[in-house]
Amino acid sequence: MLSRQQKLLVMKIVSLFSVVRGYNIPIIVLAQYLSAIFILAPDKRALDILLDFNLFLIVFASAITIASGYIINNFYDSQKDLINRPNKSMLDRLVSQKTKLSVYFSLNFLAVLMALIVSWRAFLFFSAYIFLIWFYSHKIKKYAIIGNLTSALLAVIPFFAILLYFYNKISFEEIEDHMSHFMVISAHAVFLFLLLLIREMIKDLENLKGDLANNYRTIPILYNETVSKQIITALTILTILPVYVLINVYDVGYMDLYFYLCFAVLLFFLIFLWKSNSKEQFLILHNVLKFLIVSGVFCIILINPSVLWHGKNLLLKV
Repeated sequence: MLSRQQKLLVMKIVSLFSVVRGYNIPIIVLAQYLSAIFILAPDKRALDILLDFNLFLIVFASAITIASGYIINNFYDSQKDLINRPNKSMLDRLVSQKTKLSVYFSLNFLAVLMALIVSWRAFLFFSAYIFLIWFYSHKIKKYAIIGNLTSALLAVIPFFAILLYFYNKISFEEIEDHMSHFMVISAHAVFLFLLLLIREMIKDLENLKGDLANNYRTIPILYNETVSKQIITALTILTILPVYVLINVYDVGYMDLYFYLCFAVLLFFLIFLWKSNSKEQFLILHNVLKFLIVSGVFCIILINPSVLWHGKNLLLKV
């Protein structure tokens, strides 16, 4: 049996895990590695990419920077979350604000230190990224449109970190040969950006009560829910553009099945959106978008499944 102090320690660990949204971090790490293996360097052996120490530092720095971002976001949103997410908020409050800030600064220091080991460019990149996350949480997120755009942009920046890492290793003459890889991951990033932006808009509808009580100037508050739904509908239609590029211009293998599924789900998503008028209904829409984003990460494998077998064959020859 655990003692009272041991139980409290366990609860604080669970609380901190909830604050940093530890369930999201492995998905982000997986998405970065899968992007590297299947999109950015499909000609390289998968094991070589997994054992690339500098890439590991970039991915790990991204993960802990995002974790620290959740902490500072939780710090500034503590009052709003009491209204919007009372149960989660009570769990998060088991860890003091002082402890949260200490972990926040420690994680950021560790992130820039790992980035500095890779290169001074990586150091500047992550320093700017950390500052943008703080500035978003402190100021930008309270404003309509720019707050939504910034949040979605911050979520896709880690993918450009590994993109810059790989492009920094090739010569100027090789850039043209790798341009298709750049365009593919850019199209993926645009599609992901639009899904994340739609999700942010849904969160504004979902969290309307808490945002209103804390003077957040979101689109549903400044205008109305109908205007917000119209913007979400327009953004959903815009997802057709990057998907068209990926399916018809570049070869994404069997991943086109994922995009066709997305279109079917998003069609029902829009129908349900216009019928929704409660927090519970908007939460369902939010979870649908989460499902599409997470499933998209695993479906990266469908771009070229033979890459894994190719890597296995090369491993056996070593």
